[in-house]
Amino acid sequence: MAGAFTGDRIILKDLGFYGYHGVFAEEATLGQRFFIDLELGVDLSEPAATDRLSTGISYSDIYDVVKAAFETQRMKLLEAVAGNIVEKLFETFQSVNWIVIRIRKPEAPIAMVRGEAGIELHRQRKTS
Repeated sequence: MAGAFTGDRIILKDLGFYGYHGVFAEEATLGQRFFIDLELGVDLSEPAATDRLSTGISYSDIYDVVKAAFETQRMKLLEAVAGNIVEKLFETFQSVNWIVIRIRKPEAPIAMVRGEAGIELHRQRKTS
């Protein structure tokens, strides 16, 4: 596992979505805001040298995969939502070696005056 989570990366931060994930019935009915931060470990040498999008990964394509995975099915746990997104990103982008994903839930149903609840997963592509 040497070199995991190091090197080049594509970063997307504060991707905002409205969703219905959560344990409580109110979360399924009313929904709430979620924010996602991503780091995708991918060799960016070729796009850096060629200045051609065709040699890299489009940020827009990453966003589309994240949005579709986020909206596909309602889940109770943020960990499951993040795991689903990671799985879809690895399936779609073969050049991605590792992913760090953080999902934040500012209106989590806990008695906090300020702040947010969230999770972060660190995943490396499984080799067969």
